[in-house]
Amino acid sequence: MKKLEINNYSVEDLLALLRSNSDYLVGVRLLALIQIAKGKSSRDLEDIFDKSHSRFCVWVNNFNEYGLEGIKDKSGRGRNSKLSEIELAELKNVVLNKSPEEYGYNTATWNGLLLIDFISNKYHVSYKKANIYVILKQKLGLSFQKGKGFYPEQDKEKREEHKNIIKKTLRTKNR
Repeated sequence: MKKLEINNYSVEDLLALLRSNSDYLVGVRLLALIQIAKGKSSRDLEDIFDKSHSRFCVWVNNFNEYGLEGIKDKSGRGRNSKLSEIELAELKNVVLNKSPEEYGYNTATWNGLLLIDFISNKYHVSYKKANIYVILKQKLGLSFQKGKGFYPEQDKEKREEHKNIIKKTLRTKNR
């Protein structure tokens, strides 16, 4: 039987996605509380939920005292943004109004990896793949939309022209 694998995402990427949505976090905490209510010890749950014994104690105590509100994150917590508000506004303008081709990329549509590279080059700030989509959604109010590209190879004339260019390149390379 083949072992299941997660492609294109590391454990850190998946955790970043989970942490980026407060509803998911509350759901995970509720699942942990359900297991505790069924008699599981917090020590048994540490590896499953990747949390420490003391974190479960905090969740149980907060839930007992405040109910569902006790296990929600308080607003204003977390890291400060690596990009300033001005830089975020500039980035939103670039995504909405500029083509990646204007910045030397060989494509007409933005994607997460291009934005990571763009931000790194322009602002000297690095992000991981999972984080860029969080920034687009939560900080910039944008959603990911898959574009339908046009490829020169779709046009028969362009395809033949492209084949000839490749043949010429291969011929000069093999000399």
